[in-house]
Amino acid sequence: MSQLEELKAAIRGHLDSLDCVIGWEEGYDPLHATPLFIHTEADLDRLNISPLAVHNLATYATGFKGTKIGIVVRGCHSRSIIELLTEKLIERDEVVLFGLCCDGVVSQRKIRAALPADPGFVEAVEIGADELEITIAGEKTTLKVQDVLADKCRICAYPDPLLADVLIGEKHAERPNDVGLACQDDFEAKSGAEKLAFWQDTMSRCIRCYACRNVCPMCVCQDYCIAGSRDPLWMSQENTPAENFMFQMIHVSHLTGRCTECGECERACPVDIPLMLLRRYMNKQVREVFGHQAGITLDKTPPLLTFQVEEARIKERDW
Repeated sequence: MSQLEELKAAIRGHLDSLDCVIGWEEGYDPLHATPLFIHTEADLDRLNISPLAVHNLATYATGFKGTKIGIVVRGCHSRSIIELLTEKLIERDEVVLFGLCCDGVVSQRKIRAALPADPGFVEAVEIGADELEITIAGEKTTLKVQDVLADKCRICAYPDPLLADVLIGEKHAERPNDVGLACQDDFEAKSGAEKLAFWQDTMSRCIRCYACRNVCPMCVCQDYCIAGSRDPLWMSQENTPAENFMFQMIHVSHLTGRCTECGECERACPVDIPLMLLRRYMNKQVREVFGHQAGITLDKTPPLLTFQVEEARIKERDW
């Protein structure tokens, strides 16, 4: 039985006791997936779990609070669920997790860059063991999955769900938890002036659409967001690099120690701003100073949501 059929069978067995199960289906063309809200067995025919199914469905969990739902989760998505549970933003008995052992998902940005021309409307996509064959205007292009794998998947230490009621697929061997990305190392090696110039140039592209905020599973205070507050007025709607960067710094500060590095903010950005450079950097600081990594266990509160007079890993008295 394939992973997809095994997942369908598992969901079918729970469907009567759930208000909804959230998975993925084919989107507006064969190259894109979109979230699928499963209410009946007939909806299962549209379920898709290919490497094109990239959305972190944990983003929807808080919107269903007070009901009982099922969510299909990969490894990084399960970390988001764990973090939501840790912060008591959702209740464990209100969610059934269908876990997928994950071999990675693709980056649409990398696919666009690898195609010989603007993809326009994609006619067909054939997914093999290690290749994608994409048909556009009758012309076929073959891409290696490894070449278009999302960056987060290249360094993922948790490809299998850390929390699941049903587990689909075979678990992977344990992976190292300290693998870095060349782009991150290159960025952190820049001088302060170079980093400032980089962000001034990059944030000039930002259109303040708030897609990064809206898609983030941990950004749950959108109705009270500081970016929308007018009393007090913390930020203007002026679209300048300074104001845009101010919003991103507030956003990343609110996520520090809570971000599970699912990459949704960067994926959703319509102007391709490398937002994960900020998230990974701040998470690295929390890991080094507090020994904390978000979404790994249910019994660890993010350090910036707690207060201790003296932190065990900060030797103030030695200064």
